[in-house]
Parts: sequence; C-alpha cells; structure tokens
Amino acid sequence: MTKEILMHRLKQYALGYARLVLRLPYNIVNKNYADQGNRSASSSTANYRAACRAKSHADFINKLKIVEEELDESIFFLEMIVELNPSFGESINLLHKEGDELLAIIVASLKTLHNKKL
Repeated sequence: MTKEILMHRLKQYALGYARLVLRLPYNIVNKNYADQGNRSASSSTANYRAACRAKSHADFINKLKIVEEELDESIFFLEMIVELNPSFGESINLLHKEGDELLAIIVASLKTLHNKKL
C-alpha cells in the first residue's frame, strides 16, 4: 500500500468519525466520548502526514507510534459510544473495522521498521 493510499484511508476514517459525531444525540456523555474520539481519529491522520515528512528514521518511527496510540484511542471511544448508543451499532461497527485495519497496518509497519533496524 502506498503512503498516499494510507493517508487517504486515514483521512476518510477521521471524516467518518466526524460524521458519526454529528449524528449522535447530544448529551454530556456522548459529547465527551465523541470529542475525545474525534480528536484522536483526526490526530492519527495529522500525525501520519507528519510521519511522511519525518526528518529522520527515528522521527518517522516516533510519529508512527503516535499514530498507533491515537488510532487505538479512537477505537476505544467507538466502543464506549456504541455501548451507550446501540442504535448506531451498524455504522459504528463499520468504522471500528476500518480503525482496526488501519491500526494493524501501522503496527505491522512498526514491526517491519524495528526488524530493519536490528
């Protein structure tokens, strides 16, 4: 997969998250979980873009680790949101699946980079 394709998928994931947040009923719990998840989903995209412009191998790995953390966090908040809003299950499950796939790609990339360094 090219970096452009991955960048596009991450951006679509963040946009999908934002669209979900816009559809959720407004209450204090949804607001807090949606805000946190939305920030982490968009942060994963921004940090991947930054990784693509890394100044060194170590900088690239560091930024990819941030992407990994932010994606994992966004997935956690999807799990919380679906528990509280089961009627959104189908659309959240699709977003969750994409988040899992993206996370697996980033983790595999980090493992490959680690093995190359040894």
